[in-house]
Amino acid sequence: MNPTVPVQKVYLCRSEDLADSGLAVPFEVRYFSRSCAAFAVRYGGRVYAYLNQCSHVPMEMDYQPNQFFDNSGHWLMCATHGAMYSPSTGQCRMGPCRGGLVPIEVTESDGMVHWHTSDKFKVDAAA
Repeated sequence: MNPTVPVQKVYLCRSEDLADSGLAVPFEVRYFSRSCAAFAVRYGGRVYAYLNQCSHVPMEMDYQPNQFFDNSGHWLMCATHGAMYSPSTGQCRMGPCRGGLVPIEVTESDGMVHWHTSDKFKVDAAA
């Protein structure tokens, strides 16, 4: 039986750093035992965060640094394979993919955005 892992809120950025369908804020996490890139975006006024890893082939998705949205501003796009993901759910909607993006819990309050640790996600001490 695993003891409950305490959740830690980790400061990510100021709320104003995330514009709707704009540039992402990158961060590093430990996903299970490996160091992984992650990103947070704002879409429809809410903040969402995911591992920066396409579900088709585990490669980073941004085609320019921190640029994940397609030209319409409505889809997160893998620059390598063209897979399109819903920003609000991470589910693949078009293109080659196997499932969806891996979500990371985030909260926003008092002008600050935090991501939350869990049994899967830890602070990456190497970052």
